[in-house]
Amino acid sequence: MNLNKLLVKAINASIEGGHAIMEIYASEFAVEHKDDKSPLTLADKNCNEVIEQHLKETGIPFLSEEGDKIPFSERKSWEYFWLVDPLDGTKEFVKRNGEFTVNIALIHNGSPVMGVIYVPVKEDLYFAMEGLGSYKVNKNSVIENLETLIASSDKLPVNYKRENYVIVGSRSHMSAETEAFFEQKKKEHENVEVMAVGSSLKLCMVAEGKADAYPRYAPTMEWDTGAGHAIVKYAGFSVKQYNSSEDVVYNKENLLNPWFLVN
Repeated sequence: MNLNKLLVKAINASIEGGHAIMEIYASEFAVEHKDDKSPLTLADKNCNEVIEQHLKETGIPFLSEEGDKIPFSERKSWEYFWLVDPLDGTKEFVKRNGEFTVNIALIHNGSPVMGVIYVPVKEDLYFAMEGLGSYKVNKNSVIENLETLIASSDKLPVNYKRENYVIVGSRSHMSAETEAFFEQKKKEHENVEVMAVGSSLKLCMVAEGKADAYPRYAPTMEWDTGAGHAIVKYAGFSVKQYNSSEDVVYNKENLLNPWFLVN
């Protein structure tokens, strides 16, 4: 298992998938609705096809939001698998606010060992791997060499000089428990700022050092968080289950995540 080669493969898959998304983003796209009424666009499908073409060459099983019907009886024997959300933040895509991402994670026995998040509109690339750390770089073309990419990237977290305590939250999911978390932090810190951001960018902001906490006391699926979890983890932070010291884990029979706190 050559993780360096797999990371290059995942990075290039995310960038080329991002290009496929931007082709649709620049057009008058149509929106379908899945069974759960969440929006689905041609961008999801096209990006998923690009990523799957790249990653199937690795021989590692592939689980994505667009193909989540693989039975647990088959999945439970997977030691490694790719966990992919080809377009995280479809609602943000439909609103055209740019806050959507391509998410690719490599999961090993329930834990993320690699994560790649690409932001097609800004061309920001976040990537992380066990033993390597977490990085951010602006990139719009595929890469040949990991060492060259790392040399031009910022290692995370970046030491931003700020005095405030920043909490990131979702634009569209705010529970009573989240409100309570905000109120508690306002008692603990003099200057608390709450920022609303879409998609897995919330995890990236904690990993990067732009935010201190991301409480997610509302539903998410495994593919929403796998890549961001890796980027957070290898930047030195954690993704813990709600009111627990246990990490969020992956490849469960039910692919719904528990509530969690990133900090």
